[in-house]
Amino acid sequence: MSTIDIHHVHSLSDDKAHSAIAEVAQKLQDRFDVTTRWDGPVLHFARSGVEGAIELLPGAVQVKAELGFLLSAMKGMVESEIQRVLTEKLG
Repeated sequence: MSTIDIHHVHSLSDDKAHSAIAEVAQKLQDRFDVTTRWDGPVLHFARSGVEGAIELLPGAVQVKAELGFLLSAMKGMVESEIQRVLTEKLG
C-alpha cells in the first residue's frame, strides 16, 4: 500500500471550496465508479484499490488516500493528477 497526502492552499470561500470539491466528487463517480459521502467537512471516497478523504480546512484542503497494490505502481501519476485537479478547481 502507498499513501498520498497532499495539502493544497486556496483563497476561496468555504462555500465555493465545498462546491468545487463536490464537482470533483461527481467527476470521480462518473469516470471511475468511486463512491463518495460527506461527513461534515470531509468527503470520503472509495473503490477497489483506493480509499481516502478530502478534508475542507479554512483556506486549504487536505487529501489523504491509501492506494492498493496495483495503483501503488502509479502513485506519482495519481498524485500529479490530484494536484492538477486541485489547482484547476481551487486555484
